[in-house]
Amino acid sequence: MPKFDITKTNIAVERLLERTENPRHRFMLESYNRHRYLEMAGRNEEIFAPEMTVEEPYYRFNYLGKVFDLNGREEVQGVYREWTENDQCVFYAEGEELAVGDTMIISRGTLYQQIPGAVLAAEGVPADEDATYLAKVREAMIWPYDERCRLVGEDVWEFDPSAREFIKLDPSQVLTSDQAGELLAPLIKPLPSFEETMLVA
Repeated sequence: MPKFDITKTNIAVERLLERTENPRHRFMLESYNRHRYLEMAGRNEEIFAPEMTVEEPYYRFNYLGKVFDLNGREEVQGVYREWTENDQCVFYAEGEELAVGDTMIISRGTLYQQIPGAVLAAEGVPADEDATYLAKVREAMIWPYDERCRLVGEDVWEFDPSAREFIKLDPSQVLTSDQAGELLAPLIKPLPSFEETMLVA
């Protein structure tokens, strides 16, 4: 199994930022970058800062054989909280491709999410309940943004279920949310002022 490094999960975002000049697009990418790092670090409360996310976001998932909607901050934050508590907030990306426009960011690639075996077993996946796994999926996402570049929601779907895989981790490979937070803290940058960014345009 390849060695996964959570500090490299956003490498495609950072590379796109390096070659993006449009101020609005840069602000959106910086917000996207910060959001993903905060999520993986278990600092989900900060995702809902008024300069980053609308008051009542929506999320639509078609993922690991489940289809579900989350409507409003309370429902979305509840999932983030649960993922942080059981270390499912740990993600890795591979071969991610990104595009940014005036109203959305689109992502496509291979995603690995850390999931306890007990969670998988409860959903009918043959898994060791005492182990931790990486769920490997081919995933696409559309993140729409409003006029002030605040996240409106997420549309997430697994576009190739045949590529799905559950990789059992050795206990030494499991990363807790606290450990993820320590590793990612140096990479979590403040979001620039929207007004000052738009003055450059």
